[in-house]
This record gives sequence, C-alpha cells and structure tokens, in this order.
Amino acid sequence: MLPTPTKFTLVAGEGTGMSALTAFDAALLNAGAGNLNLLKVSSILPPTTDYHEDLYIPPGSLVPIAYGTYTSANKGETISAAVAVGLPEGNTFGVIMECSGTCTKEEITEHIKGMVKEAFEKREILLKEIKVAAVQHNVTCNYGSAFAGAILWY
Repeated sequence: MLPTPTKFTLVAGEGTGMSALTAFDAALLNAGAGNLNLLKVSSILPPTTDYHEDLYIPPGSLVPIAYGTYTSANKGETISAAVAVGLPEGNTFGVIMECSGTCTKEEITEHIKGMVKEAFEKREILLKEIKVAAVQHNVTCNYGSAFAGAILWY
C-alpha cells in the first residue's frame, strides 16, 4: 500500500528545445521538477495535506503529481499551463484541477478557477481557498513548452 501524501506544493515553468521532449524537459527544469520521476495522479488532494511553498525532494524520487502541459512548434503562438488546488472548509479532501492550451496566463488562470469551483459544487463541499500556479510561453524557436503541477509529498 502506498502512503498518503501529507504535503503539497505548486510549480510552473516554461522552456524551449530542439524537440518536443527536450522542450518539456526544459519546462520541468524551470519549474523545479526536472530531476524527479513524475507519477501522474488524478485530482484529489488528501485531507489535512499542508501547503509548503518550497519542498525538498531528493533527485530521482517517485513523485505523485497532477499536472497540465502544452508543447507547440508553432512560432508566434502563446501557450499556457495551469494547476489549481481547491482547499475545503473543514477536514475533508480538496480538489486539484489542471489545464493547458493556446491562451494567455490570465485567461487560463480564470478558467482553472472556474473548474475548481465547479468541482466543489458537484461534490457539495464548501470551498475555502484556491491556490493557482500558471505560466505562459511565447513560442519563438523549434519547440516551446508550458508546464504546471501540484506535487504531492510525504
């Protein structure tokens, strides 16, 4: 059985590369998640999980993360990625939402806040706070990538 995470942080970054994968890798490095093994999870924040602005996670660790990413080779295109965590009133679980696309940071931030509000309404949970990490990238060379994630840790 896997342990339940007790901490979380939000990260976002952007990068460029000669290929889609190296651009994604550059975005991970820019976000501070480039030397971790990411295990993509769905969108539930465990109850009583505490937010930490900075978490030290040893390189190579297997890390649960909910993330959104967008990579493009279209020069001049604006791309963005965002992740948001909705924190509940009381001692119940929270909700993580992630999205990405061809839009500005401001547009994706407003969109993802709406997603969190909808998720809480559907679950009939009172929303206390929304934390967001978002990034925008303007593609200027071969490939550009935007990445945002909610890292869960122990």
